Amino acid sequence: MAKKTIHIMNTAFRDGFQSVYGARVLTEDFLPAIKACAEAGQTHFEAGGGARFQAPFFYCNESAFDMMDKFREAAGPDADLQTLGRGINVVGLDSQSRDIIDLHAKMFKKHGMTTIRNFDALNDVNNLYDSGKSINAHGLQHEVVVTMMELPPGCSGAHDVAFYQKTLEEILKAGVPFDSVCFKDASGTSAPKKVYETIKMARKLLPGDTKLVFHSHETAGVATLGYIAAIKAGADQVDCSMAPASGGTSQPDVATLWHALRGEDYELDVDIDKMMKAEAVFKECMADYFIPPEAKAVEPMIPWSPMPGGALTANTQMLRDNGLMDKYEACIEAMGEAVRRGGYGTSVTPVSQFYFQQAFNNVMFGPWEKIADGYGKMVLGYFGKTPCEPDPEIVKLAAEKLNLEPTTVNPVDLNDADPNKGVDAAKKMLTDAGITDHCDENVFIAATCLQKGIDFLLGKSKVNGVRKGASTPAAPEAAAGGDGAYTVTVNDKTYEVEVKGDTATVNGKAYDIDVIDGIAPAVKGDTPAPSDVTHVKAQVPGNVIKVLVKEGDQVKIGDVLLIMEAMKMEIEIKAPVAGKICELSVQAGDQANGGQELVSIK
Repeated sequence: MAKKTIHIMNTAFRDGFQSVYGARVLTEDFLPAIKACAEAGQTHFEAGGGARFQAPFFYCNESAFDMMDKFREAAGPDADLQTLGRGINVVGLDSQSRDIIDLHAKMFKKHGMTTIRNFDALNDVNNLYDSGKSINAHGLQHEVVVTMMELPPGCSGAHDVAFYQKTLEEILKAGVPFDSVCFKDASGTSAPKKVYETIKMARKLLPGDTKLVFHSHETAGVATLGYIAAIKAGADQVDCSMAPASGGTSQPDVATLWHALRGEDYELDVDIDKMMKAEAVFKECMADYFIPPEAKAVEPMIPWSPMPGGALTANTQMLRDNGLMDKYEACIEAMGEAVRRGGYGTSVTPVSQFYFQQAFNNVMFGPWEKIADGYGKMVLGYFGKTPCEPDPEIVKLAAEKLNLEPTTVNPVDLNDADPNKGVDAAKKMLTDAGITDHCDENVFIAATCLQKGIDFLLGKSKVNGVRKGASTPAAPEAAAGGDGAYTVTVNDKTYEVEVKGDTATVNGKAYDIDVIDGIAPAVKGDTPAPSDVTHVKAQVPGNVIKVLVKEGDQVKIGDVLLIMEAMKMEIEIKAPVAGKICELSVQAGDQANGGQELVSIK
């Protein structure tokens, strides 16, 4: 009896990067591995989208469109290059209007992609219709998705076989055009028995020639078992990665699944010996990149707090960047409550990020004291209908703290009516920044990457957060009073001071100085008297992405002074008092520590 051949898509260069390196990988570093895989006979690659659209702009100072062009060149003209889309969110955390949704498909087709796997974290079919139609209209293959996870123990009401059958039936009834169907479990928590029964259900419900795909992560330790269950239930394809970006938070390694199927009535459509040679090339390409230890581990808490592999390392990287890694365990624990009270949206981007942001806020500011913008809008209905009704108490809190009323209006209709969204709004952003080139690429970058996209187009971005090679050497220690670099803290305000001869550079500004030993009698005890000044400090560490005031400006209570970003959240820093800005201690692009002074108001 002939064995059934199971197709493999190689996810190493998209989901593997996101799941292990927080998506922060430079394009030129991995191109040799793509060529090696192509030479080994692989023809199907995940090549972009998801976090690998924003991350090149945010961290790598690269254009994701340039990355896709180079991927196509390396993989060859006939390869099936697949990207990941988030329904009406396309490749961002916020939802978009129809013209941007259409531009997404147009641009990805232009830059060499052939298939878009398209999902909605809420399994709201309304969010798949417009995106699916545009993908199909621009000549791309549309792989429509039902998102999966296991609910935390003790919860019920969604994410069982009946729920997935209902979602699939709604996709069919709505007439969403598609070429294949994927069941995607980003957190890797779905029990193998449920995977088997779900794929079996889908095989009966769909036309017999429909390509059926299952995708998972090893984060909870059951993905390989889930793959075997899906294959035995009738799946045609599963996704595999390659070491070092495999296992743990990523997909099972192609060698792991090949080994697990030995003696079974199935075989993979790869030459395993050639793939192992390609894997050796990939390991060499990635040898200088830091692998977070949590990326290679099975996390026992994940079934209780279903953090997707692709989000887990991105979040731990951000926690590390901000000196908050000690909060990780508490955030994971708090995430379970955010899931239970949030309406059971699938823990996949952007909803997984909403869950984690709310958990982060609950840990840092106290339970439910601060509602994360995305989480609040989700429970209020601004991203579509959640699988179950969110906790009414949380809905009430979100409405009060975000000053928004709950809605049942189709979010795409809301976005079409929003003057701050769409092609025209993106062009205005470009114009306001002095960017005259309104090509489709720049419009899409502005719409999906906002200020960080504008900064990239202005040439203000730099490579940051890419954990590759040796760490930046620490500034040389200096004897007191001598040349060298210092960190000086005065009244809880931190200054970076570098002294060279008669010049001191303080937080980037140079001053002429004259240093003598001892305290001169003329200045001893000459301490300024306290003044009526309010020092506005950062509540949490983060990046300053926009400063909206300048020294000398008059402000009222509640005026937004600057915007910081922490854990993919934009945090508005508002004036606690009315008065005049007497000092700005930071500028756009600065990294601020928790408790650091940002602005002084007199």
